[in-house]
Amino acid sequence: MCCDRRLGDGTLSEPERRDFWEICEDRYQVRSLILTSQLPVTRWHEQIGDPTVADGILDRLVHNAHRIEMRGDSMRKNRGKANT
Repeated sequence: MCCDRRLGDGTLSEPERRDFWEICEDRYQVRSLILTSQLPVTRWHEQIGDPTVADGILDRLVHNAHRIEMRGDSMRKNRGKANT
């Protein structure tokens, strides 16, 4: 399992891209990978940075993937309104 809060905080650096690629490549069709992010999937390519590496990572993540996309306001946002 991999929970990455970094995706969405800006474009990944070269070492971060390499590490992310290695995780995806090592687990591809061998083990499960759970990835959570508040960043919409449509923006992952630009956040990864290098187009070639991004294509490879996203190909491995999307192939045989089960995606669950949440919609609506976040629970944190709703709780903040209740406390004010």
